[in-house]
Amino acid sequence: MAMNEQEVYSNAGKIYKILRNEIGKVIVGQDDVMEQLMISIITGSHALVEGFPGLGKTMIISTISKVMDLKFKRIQCTPDIMPSDITGTYIVEESADGKKNFRFEKGPIFANIILADEINRATPKAQSALLEAMQEKQVTVGNTTYKLDMPFFVLATQNPIEMEGTYPLPEAQVDRFLLKILIDYPTPAEEEKIVDLYTGEEKHEVKKILDRERLLVLQGLTRKMPIANDVKNYALKIITATRPANSSTAKKYLEYGASPRASIGIILAAKASALVNGRNYVGKEDIKKMAYPVLRHRIILNFESERKGVSADKIIREIIEGVK
Repeated sequence: MAMNEQEVYSNAGKIYKILRNEIGKVIVGQDDVMEQLMISIITGSHALVEGFPGLGKTMIISTISKVMDLKFKRIQCTPDIMPSDITGTYIVEESADGKKNFRFEKGPIFANIILADEINRATPKAQSALLEAMQEKQVTVGNTTYKLDMPFFVLATQNPIEMEGTYPLPEAQVDRFLLKILIDYPTPAEEEKIVDLYTGEEKHEVKKILDRERLLVLQGLTRKMPIANDVKNYALKIITATRPANSSTAKKYLEYGASPRASIGIILAAKASALVNGRNYVGKEDIKKMAYPVLRHRIILNFESERKGVSADKIIREIIEGVK
């Protein structure tokens, strides 16, 4: 292990605490949301953030980008957005001698952190422009393919209550997000702090804490985090128990279970969870904790579950309780 890796590895938990304290200057509460977003970033993956209007989804993601020395771009998704508004397009330039040539003008996708705000408002054609970037870390325009700079993350938000003028994300694209993170209402005490913070005279600014080089080291260390075979098998039992043929809970509530991509995701997310919490091993508590954001968008509820209003998290909890 290189010296800089050893330094970052020893201080991973401390780095996260410093980051969290800095973000806490402008964001009150939402500890689980912050940790899950950080886990998504240090695994080099993407996250889908869902919550009601006014809960600070956009503010949280933009603040995270500010405490990292990374290039940040926001894409405000609307029903009339075009793929070229995301990827970029060729423009015609005329030189001094009158000759015309094409020059590629890069779109907002060419950044390190992309905030795709209200992604379900974008048309399927525009959503597909994000899909190649998310999966292949590249953009193809015409006959030319452009590689994206690393690290690269798409942190997308969506509003769960608006249906008019929205285009539900296809399952293939939803599956590209490592985590689906839910933002809930703050507690009364947290809401009072929020009101005081944003109605007072004092302006709160955050400083850059984590640079690109350290972040890339953290990403490498995440994959090196050791995991015991019994913990790994425990995670796989949870994933296979989401498939209707393998458990009575899944058969009762689910149409389809999670794919092997969920198995990869839960192990990777658990490794990152151990790292940001300052431990040098993956425990079963990491698996249980990460099962919810990894699985809630990958299991397909059947008609009966939808009719009775059974939540994905309730089903995941029952599945975990049924795994020995």
